[in-house]
Parts: sequence; C-alpha cells; structure tokens
Amino acid sequence: MMDKQEMQEFIARRVAQELQDGTLVNLGIGLPALVANFVPEGRSVLFQSENGLIGLGPTPADDNIDLSITNAGGKPVTVLPGGCFFNSAISFGIIRGGHVDVTVLGALQVSEKGDIANYMIPGKMVPGMGGAMDLLNGAKKVIVAMEHTAKGAPKLLTECTLPLTAVNAVDLIVTEMGVIEVTYEGFVLTEYNPYFPIEEIKAATGAPLIISSALKQMV
Repeated sequence: MMDKQEMQEFIARRVAQELQDGTLVNLGIGLPALVANFVPEGRSVLFQSENGLIGLGPTPADDNIDLSITNAGGKPVTVLPGGCFFNSAISFGIIRGGHVDVTVLGALQVSEKGDIANYMIPGKMVPGMGGAMDLLNGAKKVIVAMEHTAKGAPKLLTECTLPLTAVNAVDLIVTEMGVIEVTYEGFVLTEYNPYFPIEEIKAATGAPLIISSALKQMV
C-alpha cells in the first residue's frame, strides 16, 4: 500500500510522461508542483508559475533553499539556466493569450463532461479561485493530477456538486488508480495501476467508467 507521499509521486511521475519536448507547462500548487521533479531524461519542458516565473526546476534540497524564489503556492523552487522572472500582468497575459500548452492542476471534483470544481472546500474560508479559471480556459490542454477519492468519496462524478471553476475543460485525469481520458462518451480508463483491480477502480468512480480496448498498465 502506498503512503500519501508515494501516491503523489507516483501520480506526478506519470503526468510528467505526458509532457512533450519544447512545451510550456503551468504547474498548480500542491501535487502538480511535483511534476517538475520527474521530467524524463533528455526532454526539455518549460515550467511556468503564475506568480511570474518561467524555468522552474526540481524541488530544491533542504540545504539549497532560496526563500526569495517560490512558486505560486509559496513553496521554494529552483530555476534552471535561462529561467526568467516577470510581473503578474505579463504572467497572466501569457496564460490568457493562449500561450500555455498544458496546465496541470488539482481538483476537488471532475464531471464526466470535463467540468471541474477545484477552489471551494465546504466549511472553509474561500480565498478565491486564483488563476485556475484563467488557466482552465487559456491552456491548450488540461491535465488533472489528484487522488482518486477523498476520504473514500468519489471525486470523479456524473455531475459536480461543488461550485464549478470551468465547464468542459478537462482533457486527462491521472490518479493513483489510473489514467482517464474525458471523451464525448464519458470517462475512459486507458491505463490502470495493477495494484487496484478494475472493479475496485469502477467502484471508486462516481460515474460510468468505460474500459478502453487498448487498456494497459501504468508505468
């Protein structure tokens, strides 16, 4: 059984495989930020942080932290050679102008139509949806990286029950259980983690789950 850290790293490693050479990718806070640690060797990916940085590298070692260089979540990051800093207006101009190839973010819920709710947790203060709304509408491809359930409750649903951040926005979902494409027919499981039986994955999904004819194991 994977612990939480192992689960998050497993998801982040699989997401990193989706990123093509030369793409500009925005990483959300939390789990998505780990993706920068797992870029396949020999592949060049530019990571953007919406607080005004392109060129994020892997998470710094504890003895190499510069608290003046952080991602949008305030976590210390490294900057690769050629990285650059700019103000928030330029950062959101890049996002809203459609220049981000892929955004990777977390979610509280995703519907089978690709709707996403990712900014409001019931009973907690709501600071706002941040840049998620812009990213979900501005990026060419949207990948959700998240755990499959929340305390056992499905996060993949026929309809979201929380306030939506965007409609019909999600293209791909990567969880500890599998890789799921959002299609016109609904959720399609294209890869699965062999640790979880297919019936268990279906039971943990709150919407019909189509099993791809080309289903394969996650690597």
